[in-house]
Amino acid sequence: MEIIQEQLKRIEDLLRKNNLLEKEFFTLEEAALYLGQSKSSLYKLTSKKEIPFYVPGGKMIYFRKHELDAWIIDSKVKTVDDLESSIDNYLSHKA
Repeated sequence: MEIIQEQLKRIEDLLRKNNLLEKEFFTLEEAALYLGQSKSSLYKLTSKKEIPFYVPGGKMIYFRKHELDAWIIDSKVKTVDDLESSIDNYLSHKA
C-alpha cells in the first residue's frame, strides 16, 4: 500500500509540474515548485529584491515564468574557459 501511495504522489507531482509549464504567472508556491526551492528561500530573494516578482494589491506574490527562466540564465557562473576567453578578448582589444 505504501508503494502505491508513493507512486501516486509522484504522479501528482508530475501533473502539477506539467500544469506549471502552461502558465504565465506563478504563485509563490508554484514558483517554489518550478525552481525546486523552498518558499522561505523565495521570500528571502524577494525581500532582498534579487528575483523579479509582482505584488498586485500588496498581498500575494506572483512570478512571471519567463522572468524566472531569465533570472536562472543570468545567474550563470562563468567557467574558467569563459573567464580566460574574456581576458583574451580584453587584452586583444587593449593592444
